[in-house]
Amino acid sequence: MPRLAAAAAVRRATAALRRGAPWGTRPLSSLQPSDVASSDEVLVEGKASARCAVLNRPGYLNALTTTMGAKLNKFYESWEDNPDIGFVMMKGSGRAFCAGGDVVRLHELVSEGKLEECKDFFKTLYMFIYFLGTYLKPHVAILDGVTMGGGGGVSIPGTFRIATERTVFATPEVHIGFHPDAAASFYLSHLTGHVGEYIALTGDKLNGADMIALGLATHYSMSDHLDLVDERLAKLVTDDPSVIDSSLAQYGDMVYPDKESIVHRLEVIDKCFSQETVEEIVDALDSEAARLNEEWCTLALKRLKEASPLALKVSLRSIREGRYQTLDECLVREYRMSINGLSKQFSHEFCEGVRARLVDKDLTPKWDPPALEYVTKDMVDTYFAPLGELEPELKLPTETREAFI
Repeated sequence: MPRLAAAAAVRRATAALRRGAPWGTRPLSSLQPSDVASSDEVLVEGKASARCAVLNRPGYLNALTTTMGAKLNKFYESWEDNPDIGFVMMKGSGRAFCAGGDVVRLHELVSEGKLEECKDFFKTLYMFIYFLGTYLKPHVAILDGVTMGGGGGVSIPGTFRIATERTVFATPEVHIGFHPDAAASFYLSHLTGHVGEYIALTGDKLNGADMIALGLATHYSMSDHLDLVDERLAKLVTDDPSVIDSSLAQYGDMVYPDKESIVHRLEVIDKCFSQETVEEIVDALDSEAARLNEEWCTLALKRLKEASPLALKVSLRSIREGRYQTLDECLVREYRMSINGLSKQFSHEFCEGVRARLVDKDLTPKWDPPALEYVTKDMVDTYFAPLGELEPELKLPTETREAFI
């Protein structure tokens, strides 16, 4: 594996010269006592020629924290530089891979006025996602269980993603008054047709077979067979993606989307979600629901009407812009949107959405604006506006780490 070691050394040396320090999100010495107490939130498994990061907050569906993001950055940087490590893996503890960011904690921070800690969370997470998208070594993510929001962000930019019959994927942010972030505007916008808009605006759940069919996952394995996959990978001594790919295929399972899968609805989805505005999408879907009289269409319309009107318009624009942007451009824009979305002007949507869905769980959010017709172009433009002279934008190491995707 000398070629990877040499490339990593050159990259690290160049980064140090240009920035005066190794690449990272923040020094580990700056971690607070609460971070140290949470040191078991990311575990490490060693294998012959690999390392595996285990997201370990099973009681919270492995929802990501700032501490977890910092540890992932630290581990992945050291593993990339280690010539004895050929590839890296990630999996989750319990019944989830990763349910995304810990939005309940973010809700608490916003309510307490601790916006700097919110910014630290997004910087740390987005930095890791970019690191993953530019990683020099093959990466295998095992998506065995809930994989939502940021869970897609810390897996899909990597080389391989294994889905199972337990996989449940979604980007449900519009239902908590937010936007699909963590690189979602990049990878959703590059799916076939306009299915990315459908997934982003409805928050519909996909299973493992759907993920394979749409290209969100690269391999499929029954959960009962994952031990065989793990055993095989543990014996590999390689940094060759084709060798890893062959091993995953050898121990994988064939799967086909069932009759209820959205892959059988792509023609209607493209017809509706290619419309220019959210209002036109709703009207088109309303017409199709009346014409087809199919449950999936009615449910999609219901999800649209339950979501935050502001979040819907913001998210549609985000996906449309992402279609013509690189990974780093998407992450920089998403950071800007996330910080603006938690600002005094817009934070009501996020706080109200999290309250209704995850805190009080009354499922009756009071959105403001309450309907699509009240969401102005100026509101959406402000959501995308630069952060200003006193508020630094997200800085990614694009000069030393060029994305492969």
